[in-house]
Amino acid sequence: MKIKELLAKDRVSLSFEVFPPKKIDSFATVQRASFAIAQLKPSFMSVTFGAAGTTAGFTMELAESLQKEQNVTVLPHLTCVSSNKDQVLKMLEGYKKAGIENIMALRGDMPLGEKPQTDFAHASDLIRFIKERSDICIGGACYPEGHPESRNKKEDILHLKEKVDAGCDFLTTQMFFDNNIFYNFLYKARDVGIHVPILAGIMPITSPKQLGRSVALSGTNVPERFKAIVDCFADSPEALKQAGIIYASQQIVDLIANGVKYIHVYSMNKPDVAKGIMDNLSEML
Repeated sequence: MKIKELLAKDRVSLSFEVFPPKKIDSFATVQRASFAIAQLKPSFMSVTFGAAGTTAGFTMELAESLQKEQNVTVLPHLTCVSSNKDQVLKMLEGYKKAGIENIMALRGDMPLGEKPQTDFAHASDLIRFIKERSDICIGGACYPEGHPESRNKKEDILHLKEKVDAGCDFLTTQMFFDNNIFYNFLYKARDVGIHVPILAGIMPITSPKQLGRSVALSGTNVPERFKAIVDCFADSPEALKQAGIIYASQQIVDLIANGVKYIHVYSMNKPDVAKGIMDNLSEML
């Protein structure tokens, strides 16, 4: 199913993201974890694309196996910093043969110390290229707190509008820990004419290391009350995991209560975390 059709239904959508392994030795382990998450019956599952395309083959293999063996709608990622036009066309053909109807078109992280060889300068270029050659449903990324490389939030919103105008069917936000940031972003996006569905990206934090890494990569603001939770339970992994699941669940409950129907959870390949959230929301989905 195309995700834009799934999102058009009048119901709450809860999806999970997984990432493929970097080496073949880990593929079976990652696949088992992904299958366990798929058995929770999420609305769909996204499969990431490693930096500089390092997991391209595994992304396709994992996405295909999830859809074929677990009967779940999938959203494989594709980045433009590591892809030329021929590679994109080849991947689109592969997904078409596999019956996959969705793709997440991203710029991707710039490789350190080298200039990427690409036919696409921006994600909007990749989206436009795909849209002109395929009827595949296209997702894009957005940043409630502004892209780290944008000069300001106004400029970032205008660049986001370019993605939508290029053919993006829906958007998924970077993680955020303060729902007011998302609500403010949603208002600004609608104000400039962005009317495609916007999925709220939620990441359950289950370790201090994970929080530090996530903030370093995204620059996401961390509310003081969440810092206090992490500090309090830092020495008790199971307690912090439980607290992280509860905090993420509370974010989602607040989003649903305020009319946000599209939730995307960065599950970090952890079936127990995905299940914890799904259990907490069982009567709301």
